Amino acid sequence: MKKLYAVLYAVLLFSCADRITEAQNRPQDIAGAFRSAGIPVLAKPVDPEAFSLALLNGGRAELSAYKGKVVLLNFWATWCPPCRAEMPSMETVYKRFKDQGLEILAVDCAEEKAAVEQFMGKNKYSYPVLLDTDGTVSSLYGIEAIPTTFILNREGKIIARIVGSLRWDDPKIIAAIEAAL
Repeated sequence: MKKLYAVLYAVLLFSCADRITEAQNRPQDIAGAFRSAGIPVLAKPVDPEAFSLALLNGGRAELSAYKGKVVLLNFWATWCPPCRAEMPSMETVYKRFKDQGLEILAVDCAEEKAAVEQFMGKNKYSYPVLLDTDGTVSSLYGIEAIPTTFILNREGKIIARIVGSLRWDDPKIIAAIEAAL
């Protein structure tokens, strides 16, 4: 009987140790997954600048409301060919992971609402579009080129900044997003 208790105790101990190790390594796993996808990760997560912007479909969005989700904060414009090139893959990723805690916030940079409505109506993307009509939030985030995307972890901290277009549905990027979720 003593032997049985010893075996059960050892199994329980190893099981708990694995869970503790897994929890401690999770941030490294996320960073490693993004690095392996070719996305550089910040050495230390950064608090994002708070903002509130009008949503294209009405209402307002505050970045702080998305804490608890992994957020792709994407700055773009309808006239930008690299922005338009990455949007279908963003839609694919959004549809795949939105129910698992991924949010895409597409911040249109300094365009009139009518132009953005026309573009989105034609293309039928389903992720939220925010209107930065005067460029205030784009300036706040230091946007010098578009597309620029910030990745925020579930704690609401910026963990990566990508300047340029990506294929968001690339298997390595999908794996990185899954690790973050």
